[in-house]
Amino acid sequence: MPDAINPSAVVVLVSIEQENRDKILSLFRPVEPSDPALIAVVTYEDPSTLQVVLECGALAVIERPIRPFGLLTNLTIARALWLERQNASKRIRKLERKLAGNNRILRAKNILMETQGLSEQDAYENIRRQAMAKRVPMDDLASAIINAHELLTFKDMRD
Repeated sequence: MPDAINPSAVVVLVSIEQENRDKILSLFRPVEPSDPALIAVVTYEDPSTLQVVLECGALAVIERPIRPFGLLTNLTIARALWLERQNASKRIRKLERKLAGNNRILRAKNILMETQGLSEQDAYENIRRQAMAKRVPMDDLASAIINAHELLTFKDMRD
């Protein structure tokens, strides 16, 4: 067993053997989106072997002795699942950024509602208008409002 996986590897085949369980799990856990597609090679199926296969994040399983029939199918399936995992990870990161931006806009809206006595719709329109006038994203303007409010609030607390 190697100490590390080559970062340029796209697909890795790993022989699942109980005596190497800890080494296998340390190499392949936790599964990161950038990790290569992992194919487990097993001698026989038993609960402990299947547990290691699941824990290391294998996307396909090949039986030993390896026969040509089914090998290409398993490689194709593992690669397709890996690509789906990559795409899902990208979508999740994008949605997390969008959610964080929406939370900042919501917080800035609440600050404007509290400090200027605006309604929720008016506070949102205020942020939108200012962002358009300054040609900056609403998220950036919301961050500026939050930072300014924190600075002014901190100064007020010291006085």
